[in-house]
Amino acid sequence: MPLPYRRLVVKIGSNVLTQPNGLPDLGRLAALVAQVAALHAQGLEIIVVSSGAVAAGRSLITLPPKTDAVRSRQVLAAVGQVRLLGLYAELLAGHGLLGAQVLVTKEDFRDRRHYQNMQNCFLELLQQRAVPIVNENDVVAVTELMFTDNDELAGLVAAQLNADALVILTNVDGIFDGDPAAPGAKVIREVAPGAVGFAGFVTAQRSPFGRGGMLTKCHMAQRVARLGIGVHIANGRTENILAAVLAGTALSTWFRPGKTASGTKKWLAHAQGAARAVVRVNAGAHAALTAPGHASSLLPVGVVAVEGAFRKGDIVRLTDDATGHAFALGIAEYGSDRALERLGQQHQRPLVHYDYLFLTADN
Repeated sequence: MPLPYRRLVVKIGSNVLTQPNGLPDLGRLAALVAQVAALHAQGLEIIVVSSGAVAAGRSLITLPPKTDAVRSRQVLAAVGQVRLLGLYAELLAGHGLLGAQVLVTKEDFRDRRHYQNMQNCFLELLQQRAVPIVNENDVVAVTELMFTDNDELAGLVAAQLNADALVILTNVDGIFDGDPAAPGAKVIREVAPGAVGFAGFVTAQRSPFGRGGMLTKCHMAQRVARLGIGVHIANGRTENILAAVLAGTALSTWFRPGKTASGTKKWLAHAQGAARAVVRVNAGAHAALTAPGHASSLLPVGVVAVEGAFRKGDIVRLTDDATGHAFALGIAEYGSDRALERLGQQHQRPLVHYDYLFLTADN
């Protein structure tokens, strides 16, 4: 059954764009761009999150064997990103399309105003019928500034742009119910919102040319699907895979979307690193905030302690006082000084309103 998508984020992994020798697979790239162009011609808005800059760099420069690993990645990415975007621009132009480069780091998603500025840029590019090509800025992104992998980046972009779906193209057909190489292993065709247990049969092993693995893809896909965005994991080496995914005929795994979340909650879902402080709550507040189907705000009467300083509009992390378990992120309605003054008091204004509260996956 055809899927009614209008805006699509397509993530193309390193193992799709890279040959076994570590160099770019130009034929595969051309085929994928042709698929993107075909969907674009049908009226879809396409945003591409592409790996492959480091592989492109390897085709242009050879570094001494003893070069520091971080510095080597930076140099290869700096040289290769120009080559990669040049290839995309040339291939898209052949279909009458304009490509646009967007390089980001995790820090770009943490500040709300910066987040919205970037969102506006994306939306204007789409309005101008351009195809944004997004990648992590590997030249400056090191340690804490790095995404787990481009799957995480793709999830952030999909949430930021209220995409209808995210398609993750990798080198396998989807999530298998066991070792893909084992006889009888089958692709899990559909995953319901809130499904658990992937760690029991999905390997945590990383891909040869990327930083991620299938287990991290599962966790990211679940988080994005919880925001109301369907996620498909499919084989980018399969002919016309994008059209097959949209037609509902592809051999792939679909993470079925849950209820659509607000734009603010979509931002909070990926803002764990932006929390300014910790707010510890009692058992009653924890139970009320996490009760299924019940919308509750965090009132001062349920707050046990505040750890760290914050201002109105800052993100705070909510934890259960008894267990220390973090279960939510929220935007503070007022600063920590006033929160401390109202600690445990009844009939006070909420510290975190429900509209600005996001429950994390594990409650």
